Amino acid sequence: MPIAFATCDLCDAYKADTSGDFRVLPPVFRDFGAVRKFAGPVVTVKCFEDNTLVKAAVDAQGWVDTPAGRVAQVLVVDGGASLRKALLGGNLGAAAARNGWAGVVIDGCVRDTAELATQAVGIRALAPMPLPTEKRNQGEVGVAVQVQGVWVRPGDWLYADEDGIVVSATALV
Repeated sequence: MPIAFATCDLCDAYKADTSGDFRVLPPVFRDFGAVRKFAGPVVTVKCFEDNTLVKAAVDAQGWVDTPAGRVAQVLVVDGGASLRKALLGGNLGAAAARNGWAGVVIDGCVRDTAELATQAVGIRALAPMPLPTEKRNQGEVGVAVQVQGVWVRPGDWLYADEDGIVVSATALV
């Protein structure tokens, strides 16, 4: 069941937060998936022009079971803002949808955008780029990452809709 929220309402409610628990990502991300509004707890990958760990993540179960029920997660990829290689394409987008991920946010590029647009998953990235990555098995999983200068940590909650993307240390809705 989708979570009901609006990022504008969340910003109105938390605009005075000075703790650093509530953060807003810069408005540089484009929408590539069929799902425009998504939210969930964050799983992180840090990689640069190597999508080996992105593939491993989307090939795995994209949800967690909680006392309140099953909750879809959001994969946040710190791709170093590279515009030279795509970290996610049609096959990986399909895997993310098939495995129950709520969304994928990539500080980097995607490819196969026509295919991604048909996948039942939220996908945000900087730009399309037809070049694939190298497979070097490099990167880190489950670490704090910086996305466009904003810290995002595993277990944070991410909320994305037509107006933007916000991140919180705790669930807000």
